[in-house]
Amino acid sequence: MASHLGQRIATARRTRRMSQDALARAAHVSLSMLRKVEQGARIPSDDTLEAIAGALGMDPGRLLPSHDPSGSRMRDSLPGISAAIAAYDLDLGTPAPPLARLRVQVEEAMAYRLASQYSRLAAIAPTLLTDAVAALHASAGPDRQAAARLLTSAARSADAVAYKAGGRDLSARLIDLMRWAAVQAEDPLLEAVCSYVRAETFFAARAHTAGLRALETAIDAAPTGGAKESATLGALHMRAAVLAARDGNADSATAHISEARTLGDGVPEGVYQGTAFGPESVRIHQVSLAVSLGGDHITSALSLAREWKPSGNLPAERRSGFYIELAVGQLAAGRTDDAFESLKVARSIAPQHTREHPWARETAGTLRRLKRADADSLTSYAEWIGAV
Repeated sequence: MASHLGQRIATARRTRRMSQDALARAAHVSLSMLRKVEQGARIPSDDTLEAIAGALGMDPGRLLPSHDPSGSRMRDSLPGISAAIAAYDLDLGTPAPPLARLRVQVEEAMAYRLASQYSRLAAIAPTLLTDAVAALHASAGPDRQAAARLLTSAARSADAVAYKAGGRDLSARLIDLMRWAAVQAEDPLLEAVCSYVRAETFFAARAHTAGLRALETAIDAAPTGGAKESATLGALHMRAAVLAARDGNADSATAHISEARTLGDGVPEGVYQGTAFGPESVRIHQVSLAVSLGGDHITSALSLAREWKPSGNLPAERRSGFYIELAVGQLAAGRTDDAFESLKVARSIAPQHTREHPWARETAGTLRRLKRADADSLTSYAEWIGAV
């Protein structure tokens, strides 16, 4: 099995014209480990296999048919995450790691989140949260503020696992923890970031009107100034635009995306405070709000997508999300073949994100019902994503 798996990985890597070093860096594994795996001298763990598959833009099951889907490991991690934050506001005397080491671990978790490597994130989230909570209670003065920022980021990464695994109540608790920690950090910019993340609870509850009001309140309170401030404010406007679109408020959606575009033109595309923002991110959200508004707006979304595609510099989750929402718009326009192609692109970019995305699952299921004659490939995709 090990030799066959190694050959599949090597073949997929060469097909994508990637060096071993490039794949190792993209998968966050050591070069020596990757070499041993490709040589058949070592069987990768589930987490390592998923990291390699994610970096190759493949589902792990295509490399190892017997591979257990990542969703079960994500769900298995939820009790540990819940236990880690059960008494976050109490000092239980738990030994705390040095802040320098914790910072490295928090940055690693953020990298997993942005790369949509949720099962790897799930494996470290409970311990990371336990350490981050302990560090906050063990610190004082400027160190406490630094620890609070790290705890906020750790909770955000854990929230990605909870939200994708369907743990909505746990996700809401993690966001409460983020907001509490941001106050300890005494950082208004971090509080604005928390408002951005909190919006997902309004999306999940379909409470679009309330969510839009909450975001507009956060926009009014957000600090302004440099690139980080502009990017954070722009991200709030992007999310407000989509919430307004989901609420059927085209005028508000247009106003917010216009503000986001203006702010995006003033900063380079990048990750600010854990959130991607810049001209490309704004364009992706233009497609998202057009799809959400539906009707004639779909045409503008499809026109934009014909002229432009997101670059590989964006986080995997954001790029795959673009193709998932594009597929929804293409399906609404009757372009079923294009919709299926977009779903396949989304899977190639971020398999775990695509598999857990309800719109991707719903679109795949609808396509299978409409295009039964296309048999094998569409049926296989629908089975993979859980739409049948």
